[in-house]
Amino acid sequence: MAEFLTFGEIMLRLKTPGHERFFQSPVFEATFGGGEANVAVALSNYGFNAGFVTALPNNDIGENAIRELRRFGVSTEHIVRSGDRVGIYYLEAGANQRPSKVVYDRAGSSICEAQPGDFDWARIFDGVEWLHITGITPALSESAAALSMEAVKAAKQAGATVSCDFNFRGKLWKWGKSAPEVMRELVKFVDVGIANEEDCQKSLGITADVDVESGELDTAKYEALSAKVLEEYPEMSVIAITLRESFSADRNGWSACLRDHDGFRLSRRYEMTDIVDRVGGGDSFASALIYGLNAYSDRQQSLEFAVAASCLKHSILGDFNRVSVAEVEHLMGGDASGRVQR
Repeated sequence: MAEFLTFGEIMLRLKTPGHERFFQSPVFEATFGGGEANVAVALSNYGFNAGFVTALPNNDIGENAIRELRRFGVSTEHIVRSGDRVGIYYLEAGANQRPSKVVYDRAGSSICEAQPGDFDWARIFDGVEWLHITGITPALSESAAALSMEAVKAAKQAGATVSCDFNFRGKLWKWGKSAPEVMRELVKFVDVGIANEEDCQKSLGITADVDVESGELDTAKYEALSAKVLEEYPEMSVIAITLRESFSADRNGWSACLRDHDGFRLSRRYEMTDIVDRVGGGDSFASALIYGLNAYSDRQQSLEFAVAASCLKHSILGDFNRVSVAEVEHLMGGDASGRVQR
């Protein structure tokens, strides 16, 4: 039985080879990914009993998505088989000053068409300690937003902790309501909030004069921004914000901050100069923060684990963060040399 659940959409990921443009060659690399599934896989890698809840069609693509989750030890017992299609995203990896591109093909997917009442939440949350969701699923459709609200309410009723990565996706909010209209209500049920430079502003409408386009960071502004979030949502116990300095597609600075009711913490900063794949970087941070908050009594250590784990993810192809606790703690301990381990 899974003790840590995530709810959302797993997608077919179609990526161009290497750093090629779309259709530069008639080939796509086909794997699976998606924010909430990425978190479930990472939590399973860290040794937690993790499960993923979604809707998938009863066809070969849906079956292979389930098999991929099971391959990583993720429980799929509560996946509902309904609808006709798996969502797709196309990825073109950027390099130097050319940014990466994502094109979504998710309309009409099984989770978009799933309806309130399709999931037996009381049964799903029996014995569950933690639910993780994101701001991506509510953006997909009106019914997906309603399901997300059902999930967080049921989790709270069952006594589970709820974490949410606010994940603003401007290309997805097309069904009639804006992100703040939906997310500001949903986040009232969240214990642990997770965001990047722009999510607090564009998902919740909370601003603190932070320029997300400059590539440079003023941590004092993030200190003020995190304070505003907890002030507006006093039931939230933790807000963590990833801090990305984007100098080019290949070179980023990477750190994070965390605020709880005891104060503000800033992590170590990593210089990432040869990024392999930054997709899933935020999910790797979220999953590692969940692990850290449950494994360590010191929240500074929890934050450092999350930043180190997500730093390592930038060196791994694909959506999933295929690292172990030992590897993350090795980097946390200060060994960032990349020397061959024999």
